[in-house]
Amino acid sequence: MFGTILTVLTTSMQIYVFWRICSIRIIKEHVSRNIIIATGVILWILFLFGRSAGRDQVGTLDTTLEFFAMNWIAFLFLISVSLLLIDIVTFFGFIFPQFSSRLRGWALTTGIVLSLVALIQGLRPPVISEYEVIVPNLPRTLDGTVVVALSDLHLGSLIGKEWLKDRITQVKKQKPDIILFLGDVFEGHGASEEQFIALFKQLSAPLGIWAVSGNHDSRGNDGQDLFEKAGFRLLKNEWVEISPGFVLSGVEDLNRRSRNTNENDPIVKALSDLPAGATIFLSHTPWYAERISEAGIGLMLSGHTHGGQIWPFDYLVRNRYPLLEGRYEVNGMTVLVSRGTGTWGPRMRLWQPGEILRVTLRAGK
Repeated sequence: MFGTILTVLTTSMQIYVFWRICSIRIIKEHVSRNIIIATGVILWILFLFGRSAGRDQVGTLDTTLEFFAMNWIAFLFLISVSLLLIDIVTFFGFIFPQFSSRLRGWALTTGIVLSLVALIQGLRPPVISEYEVIVPNLPRTLDGTVVVALSDLHLGSLIGKEWLKDRITQVKKQKPDIILFLGDVFEGHGASEEQFIALFKQLSAPLGIWAVSGNHDSRGNDGQDLFEKAGFRLLKNEWVEISPGFVLSGVEDLNRRSRNTNENDPIVKALSDLPAGATIFLSHTPWYAERISEAGIGLMLSGHTHGGQIWPFDYLVRNRYPLLEGRYEVNGMTVLVSRGTGTWGPRMRLWQPGEILRVTLRAGK
């Protein structure tokens, strides 16, 4: 169903973009309408092939087609937004008709430039975002503990081994005391996920490597065996005291519960009978922060939103996920929402690059 909706939306955007291209005077004067239409049809066919190319095959041609298809969606989105803004201002050319063609030309140029900027930004390495957080009841012996958290790697056909090698190097340089994966580690299709296991095994941390599942990890066998093979401890609606007075609690992706209302409340399970001390709560989806704060949690870490990934799409994402990215304070609890280490779909970001969280825990007074 999602694939069908995506295809319909992409097709609609492409029809709109090429319809408006045909109305730009400078293009009409130099390129025939038939060539413009033929170009649009060819690109649409390539998009259709690319939509399924990376699902089962990971050859060079398949990967190239999928890379084109995913990024073509974002190109069309940014160009459509730019053109639509001008069409709204000029009422599709009925207002300021003498300028509308030129304005659409500038809008087309703007959309293309924004798309190229987003592509460069999306292919950049993620940055290290540093935070210092006072965690109530944290033992003095753990003051200065360094937490490194990664979210939304989406390893698969478009984000592969070489990219992961560089991320492993980044994480090691941070000298973490504990490493956390906040879900959507694996894309769920394309490249064999087993190839990433050996790379993950290069990671180590004194307080362990822990993970919660995301909506992509929730496919099939829930990714549990992959996490275990990689050396992660998967938290499934439970808590573990990883050091005296220091608890780690985590839930499976909360989107799963929204699709299955009969499932027992995972938050209740993960927070029941917590021992005294400091608790960090892991949830792929940044929901129910108020509820979680009532349990006396000091720090909540989440991902999933990608920070909207491509502006101005973030305005829509914020309607569903008010805690979109960055740092929030909720009833005395700090919430850090990662905008993701990798990308989903298009290898594009506008305006912020991906990130790895480096959080220094402080015991406070």
